[in-house]
Formats: sequence, structure tokens, C-alpha cells
Amino acid sequence: MPAFRKTPEALARLSPEQYRVTQQSGTEAPGTGELLDNREPGIYVDIVSGEPLFASSAKFDSGCGWPSFSRPISSRAVNEQADASHGMIRTEVRSAAADSHLGHVFEDGPADRGGLRYCINSASLRFVHRDDMAAEGYGAYLDQIEDIA
Repeated sequence: MPAFRKTPEALARLSPEQYRVTQQSGTEAPGTGELLDNREPGIYVDIVSGEPLFASSAKFDSGCGWPSFSRPISSRAVNEQADASHGMIRTEVRSAAADSHLGHVFEDGPADRGGLRYCINSASLRFVHRDDMAAEGYGAYLDQIEDIA
């Protein structure tokens, strides 16, 4: 398994929007993220470090305008902290290895999946299709990927 970390080279590869979201705690406009409607099997990794964050099997359509997941791949993959910006109290979600801003978690997700909704910016993620996971070093996560109907 590769070491997942933030490097100057990784930051230099980010688009302006990816940098704004991950490094400046920005939010992409609702409904604009390229991964919002992705229904392919695979995993979503941190755009900065490559750290595995979410599996396609945990993705669901919440109607909120951002990709939504019921849980991270591992509780160690994300850090959660209080966010009092924008006049409200929310729980921010950041990647553990690179400290990238990912989005927020809310308690209005599907009850049968644990009740959480990880509302995540597409700009903070890179999708790795199931067919490419082993070649890209993510073979250990193949058991978390289910066929999507």
C-alpha cells in the first residue's frame, strides 16, 4: 500500500477549483460536481493524497446537489471537526492523510444505512473504477465494491 500524504507535487497538479475546495475549505456549487451522478463501481480517493475515502457501495442519491455517502471506507480515513462558519454549526469532514477539506456530515442519511450523509465535494475526490483498482494499488479494497444496479 502506498504512503498517502500531501506533497508539493500533488498540490501543483490540482485545478484552481480543486485547490480552493481542498486547501481553502471551499464548496463547489450544488449540482456542478463531475462525480455527482457517477454510478460506476469503484472507490473515491482523496484528490491530493490518493487515500481511499469512500466506496461506491456507500454512495446514494440524497438530492442535495453533492455526492453523498453513508459511511467512509474506514473511520481512520476521515477526521471530523466542528465548523461554525456560515452562521451554523456543522461537522466538517477532512481526509486523515492530507487534511483535505472534503465536505460535511449530517444526520439525515438513510436510516437503514446508519443515518449519516457524508456530503462531499466532487472537487476533493478522484474516482478509481473497480477495473483499475488493482493496477492502481487499491486491490485490498475490492471486497468493498458491489455491483450497482
